[in-house]
Amino acid sequence: MGDEISTSGFDPNAAATDGSGIFGLPFSERESQVVILPVPWEVTTSYGGGTSRGPEAIFEASKQVDLFDLDVERPYESGVFMREISSTVQDWNRQGRSLAEPIIASGGNLKSNQGLVANLSKVNELSGLLNTWVYDRTRELLDAGKIVGLLGGDHSTPFGAIRAHAERFSSFGVGSKGGFGVLHFDAHSDTRAAYEGFEHSHASIMYNVLERIPQVSKLVQVGIRDVCEQEIDYIESRGDRVRAYFDRDLAQSRFRGESFEGMANRIIEDLPQQVYVSFDIDGLDPRYCPNTGTPVPGGLDFAEATYILKLLVRSGRTIVGFDLNEVAPGSDGDEWDANCGARLLYKLIGYTLASQGKRVLRFD
Repeated sequence: MGDEISTSGFDPNAAATDGSGIFGLPFSERESQVVILPVPWEVTTSYGGGTSRGPEAIFEASKQVDLFDLDVERPYESGVFMREISSTVQDWNRQGRSLAEPIIASGGNLKSNQGLVANLSKVNELSGLLNTWVYDRTRELLDAGKIVGLLGGDHSTPFGAIRAHAERFSSFGVGSKGGFGVLHFDAHSDTRAAYEGFEHSHASIMYNVLERIPQVSKLVQVGIRDVCEQEIDYIESRGDRVRAYFDRDLAQSRFRGESFEGMANRIIEDLPQQVYVSFDIDGLDPRYCPNTGTPVPGGLDFAEATYILKLLVRSGRTIVGFDLNEVAPGSDGDEWDANCGARLLYKLIGYTLASQGKRVLRFD
């Protein structure tokens, strides 16, 4: 079960107190098995904005999440801690966004505009700095024996985290139990090459993972429903390394009478033993995330997404780490997206702990 942390004096049924940590918990980083790394970055976001405020909004909304979980036995007892938001990353984000906006307005058509070319070079440089920053901090936490969950920001943010996890866990297991895979929930495939010229665009995260992280032996995408022809060609060119479960195909299987459990098991069977979960909130039906940057009709129900994760744990596979991205708080104090994001984050934490034998999967 892992090392138990003393919760003496902490009432999980009480309201969160002032000054408490994420989910109202009292733990320090040293005491916690799970550390959340916030990355407030949305430099290349090409439609709606606000995801850089996602980590802060989720932190505040998490204080309203009940700690009892119907699927995982008391995940909070393993200790969960969220690091302070980095002022350096915030500064890079402000600089990068200012430089990127005129490029985005041009649709990436620079037309030999030297000013925009210079802007693009600087944005790509800042994105590289961010990737290194995320990679270094993820490695530091993994070296300390922590489970790392990254909280974005747009979906470009977890590249360094996926790289660090792939380097650490790709050699775990042998034969049919080997391999390192990414389970990717999203409305979009994110396999565009340098979208609008940005090498690390939010629309290019999985292209970069496949091209730059050779330890990733499998990418399984779920909920994809907004995709360009270039991405379809790219996915098909990757052969068995990529498996996309398009939202349309899942819906048609449901219309033909296939159970969702059957569909979920097919998704899981495509994954190797070691799994990193990358979750873009817009993989869900937009009723759960109306303020996300690029909402798309359709998508998974909250219960469907978490059921896939539950069956992943029951399959005996290990969730080694995860990220949650593209949660954007609404205007005028609308906290709905953050409330859904906080609850999804707690489920990701619980299932990750259960898959590693640190908590117990319950009510099967």
